[in-house]
Amino acid sequence: MPELSQNESADHFLQLIQKSRKGKFKLYIGMSAGVGKTYRMLQEAHQLIRSGINLKIGFVETHNRAETAALVGDLPTIPRKKVFYKSKELEEMDLQSILNQHPEVVIVDELAHTNIPGSKNEKRWQDVVDLLQAGISVISAVNIQHLESLNNQVYHITSIEVSERVPDHVLRMADEIVNIDLPADELIQRLKDGKIYHGAKIAAALSNFFRSEQILQLRELALKEVAYQVEKKIETEVLGPNRLRPEKLLACISSNNEGAQKIIRQTARLASYYDASWYVVYVQTPREDPDKIKLASQRHLINNFKMATEMGAEVMRVKNKSVSDAVLNIALEKQISFIILGKPHFNHWNFVLKSTLLRNMLLKTESTPIDLIIVS
Repeated sequence: MPELSQNESADHFLQLIQKSRKGKFKLYIGMSAGVGKTYRMLQEAHQLIRSGINLKIGFVETHNRAETAALVGDLPTIPRKKVFYKSKELEEMDLQSILNQHPEVVIVDELAHTNIPGSKNEKRWQDVVDLLQAGISVISAVNIQHLESLNNQVYHITSIEVSERVPDHVLRMADEIVNIDLPADELIQRLKDGKIYHGAKIAAALSNFFRSEQILQLRELALKEVAYQVEKKIETEVLGPNRLRPEKLLACISSNNEGAQKIIRQTARLASYYDASWYVVYVQTPREDPDKIKLASQRHLINNFKMATEMGAEVMRVKNKSVSDAVLNIALEKQISFIILGKPHFNHWNFVLKSTLLRNMLLKTESTPIDLIIVS
């Protein structure tokens, strides 16, 4: 699909706004900080205002970058609200003021941001959902490393745990997705020229996140994700549904936190690929009664249930002596297409338990149309 020019892209989003009273969502994606997402959003803001659109800045973070700050200029801005937290005065986007003023379009930077405790929503992407539901169109931006289902891949590339993440379904809400691409050598030169960070942060970034091999891998992730999202939108909106039977996925998790998170993220990716509904099931056996497992494991379970729900899954917690029986019963009841299981690891008890579950699932699904997927 040919990339639109900057003017054509702004005109296309303007047409979307004019077609419907429902809020439209445009999302800029980049491989890292400094590629120019906020700059492009502000350029588009000026174009839309020249076209007579009532646009306001809801939140923009310039990071003291002169080029970006200059573009903010005299753009109409809704002042941030001041919040006291832990004896400090902090600033946050004023969601209620935006809703009250109700501009046609609002610029909301840093989609993955975590709001100050006590805010209406925990995450900024949830603020964006509120704005869209209120009929306000939103232009926002996010880096590829903040996508929830890619968290494990990003950690493998960068060895950095990204704590602020956005569920995949937020990308699927977007009416337009634009990838802001920049060759690795140009990005590194921008960093060295002080156009991304200042002072000591430049050297630290060059030795950590801004290494050429990491940038190239993140760039590939961003390009693939945007291409995939565009392809799915064409399939659903242009070609229309063309499936005899909708796929349904069932992810099986345990109280093992790390393994559970990987299974949930892998299943979310598969669900997005198949455009499928999906479920997460935890079978509580007698050996995993609350009084027999550690409090930390119970907290991890609750957090994983929350993560799965935010990513679009329906979560089920059932009690049964047999994990395989419980999973099969649910799979047949929900007409599941694929059951996703974790791969056994070679420590004694884990391997024995997981291997037994896998063997039982293979036997019990043999005469059903259900397929098993084993993920690492």
